[in-house]
Amino acid sequence: MKLLFLSLGCLAISMLLGCGPKEPDGERKLRVAYVGNAIAPFWTIAEKGARKAGEEFGVDVEVRMPANGASDQKRMVEELLARGVDGIAFSPADPANQLELMTEMAKQTILITQDSDAPDSPRRCFVGMDNYQAGRLCGKLVKEALPDGGKVMFFVGRAGQLNAKQRRQGVIDELLDRPVGSPGEDAADAVIEGGRYVILGTRTDEADVAKAKANVQDTLTRYPDVGCLVGLFSYNTPQIFAAVKEAGRVGAVKIVGFDEEDDTLRGVQEGAIHATVVQSPYRYGYESVRILAALAKGDNSVVPESKFLEVPAKAVKKEDVAVFWEELKALVK
Repeated sequence: MKLLFLSLGCLAISMLLGCGPKEPDGERKLRVAYVGNAIAPFWTIAEKGARKAGEEFGVDVEVRMPANGASDQKRMVEELLARGVDGIAFSPADPANQLELMTEMAKQTILITQDSDAPDSPRRCFVGMDNYQAGRLCGKLVKEALPDGGKVMFFVGRAGQLNAKQRRQGVIDELLDRPVGSPGEDAADAVIEGGRYVILGTRTDEADVAKAKANVQDTLTRYPDVGCLVGLFSYNTPQIFAAVKEAGRVGAVKIVGFDEEDDTLRGVQEGAIHATVVQSPYRYGYESVRILAALAKGDNSVVPESKFLEVPAKAVKKEDVAVFWEELKALVK
C-alpha cells in the first residue's frame, strides 16, 4: 500500500511539473499542442493529421477545440502553458484582441499559427492557405453559378477572424472585378453594388450551428430574390444546403461554399451545391506538428523564409467529388 501511495505521489508531482513520459535515454518526451478555434468536422480531420505527425516525429500531441471561441482558447492556452508544453499551433478566433495572449505564449513556448493567421503576433510562422486568393477562387465559382449576376449573401462564424475577412474580401473583389493586387476594405455590414452583382451583407453566427441555419432561413424569407448563398466556414455550407432544401429552393438558389464536410460533398455530388473551395485540414495538423517538433529540437530550417507554409486551396465540383472523397476517407480512417 505504501508503494502505491508513493507511486501515486510521484505521478502527481510529475504531472504538476509537466515532466511527461520519458524516452528510453531518460530524456523527457516533447509535448506540443494543437489548438483549433471551434468544434467542427474540419477540426476532426486536422486532429488526425496532427496525431499522425506526432507518431512520425516522436512527440506527444495535445489537441484542444474550443466550443466558445476566444474565451475558451484563453483558458485552454493558460492550462497548456502551466503544464509546460514545448510548442503550440494556434488558430486565433479573434486575432486583434488576442495579441497579448499570443505574446505571452511566445514568451513561454514556441508559437506558430495555423488555419487563421495573426501576422502582427510574435508567431514563428503560419501554416495554411492564402485566404484572400481562396476567396477570389470562391468568387470565380459564384460567377459560374450565377453568370448573369444577382444578389449574394455571405455566412460565416466570426467576421473579425482574419481568415473570414480575407476570404470574404477575396470573393467581393472577384465579383466586382477589382485588380488582384489591390484588396478592398469593405465593411462586413455594408451592401455593396458593382456591375452585375450585389453583396447583401455578411451574416455571422459565432460558431453556433443552429444560428447558422436560422441566418439562412431568415435570408431566404427576407430576400426572396437572393441568387447565391456563400458559406465561408466549414459548417456554414451544410446549413445553407439544409435550409435551401427545406425551403424547396434547390436549384433556384445557388450555393457555393468552403471545406469538405460530408453534407457539403454530398450536396455537390447531387448538384445542389455548385462547388466548394477545399483546404487540407489534415495537412494543417500534420505540418503544424512537424514544424513544432523540429523547432523544439532546435531545427530552425523548417521555417520558410516567408514565414508562411502554404497549403494551397482548390475547387471541388461535381465531377471531382468521388475521387476527392475517397482520398479524404483514406486519410482519416
